Amino acid sequence: MSVLIDALRSDDVQRCAELERSLFPGDDPWSADAFRAELSSPHNYYIAARSEGRLVGYAGLARLGTGMDPESEVHTIGVDPDVRRCGIGSALLAELLRAADRWGGPVFLEVRTDNDAAIALYRREGFETVGTRKRYYQPSGADAYTMRRPDRREERER
Repeated sequence: MSVLIDALRSDDVQRCAELERSLFPGDDPWSADAFRAELSSPHNYYIAARSEGRLVGYAGLARLGTGMDPESEVHTIGVDPDVRRCGIGSALLAELLRAADRWGGPVFLEVRTDNDAAIALYRREGFETVGTRKRYYQPSGADAYTMRRPDRREERER
């Protein structure tokens, strides 16, 4: 499967909301308006995965902190269930991490404690579990791990 990673656009938000409903049915999936709000923030970086012109995945990152004390947070990664296990989630995460590394600092994220595939992906990319947020996802009440990937500068200093 050939996939192009490019910028998420405002005309993608309906498809993102559709994917959200199928991916996160019990956990208050994001609406098209929520995606529009994310796209409008100058501190966010959102990308799309497209196959044959169709949006098959999306991902977003927030650049936080300051130039002196930067950090980033992965806000979301979603891949169409029909094309899972094709490397799309890995490609989206890799692009987010490139953007985070340009900004600098550690990268944080939350992931459901029962999402073994995502946890394995994050661990492969250097994330470690640093905490648990009880009942983080609503309304399901599912727990989330908080994970952190160290600043690449920290890793070089070791």
